[in-house]
Amino acid sequence: MHMRTKKWAKPELAVCPYFTDEAERFRGRWRGLFAREQPLYLELGCGKGVSTAAMVYDNPRINYVVIDITCNVLGDTRRNIAAAFGDAPVQNVMIARYDISFIEKIFAPEDRVERIYINFCNPWTKRPKYAKRRLTHPRQLMQYREFLTDGGEIWFKTDDMPLFTESLPYFEACGFEMRYLVNDLHAAGFTPNYISEHEKKFTELGVPIKFVIFRKKPGTVTIDPVRFVMPGAFARLREAEEARAEQD
Repeated sequence: MHMRTKKWAKPELAVCPYFTDEAERFRGRWRGLFAREQPLYLELGCGKGVSTAAMVYDNPRINYVVIDITCNVLGDTRRNIAAAFGDAPVQNVMIARYDISFIEKIFAPEDRVERIYINFCNPWTKRPKYAKRRLTHPRQLMQYREFLTDGGEIWFKTDDMPLFTESLPYFEACGFEMRYLVNDLHAAGFTPNYISEHEKKFTELGVPIKFVIFRKKPGTVTIDPVRFVMPGAFARLREAEEARAEQD
């Protein structure tokens, strides 16, 4: 779906002291951008920032970098953060516009990220070949490993069950261990859970929210993320091909 252009977004972001459109400049230096040295968390695909704003405001002792690919949504992110803080200074968040597919170009091991949030990313489930575009695919997870601290966590939420179940072996193959998993986040009563507009929409439709926490294990992982094939993928492809053949 094409997003409506918001002419006000770029001018507002251009004068925002906690926004950057030049994220590559700060590779290895993100921690130095904040007023205080404290844990650094990263949100990949923050969208309009409804949940982001609440999370950042509630946790002043954590520094955040939140990323999305277009100013049309990041304009809303900035407005939501500004509204959450009111007259108080915003000192613990940086908003960055960037294509997350190339995140290794903007984060380095020196940045020492301690937690990554991946919330309601594009599932890319229509065609098997699109799976490599997922933010949870090994092509991405191996990039995250480079700058996520040993013991650092990835918190992953989605409404899409195929994406959720297929992502679990991705994490395991890339040297992450599962710490928590639930197929209905709201029924489980997990806290803290900051609810985005996307999560609110699907919850109201009765779609359970799937949630998992993985922790990075230390050591070297030997895997070719480009050629990685999910266990059972060929079997599912054969089943799909057989089903189409029967229909023909």
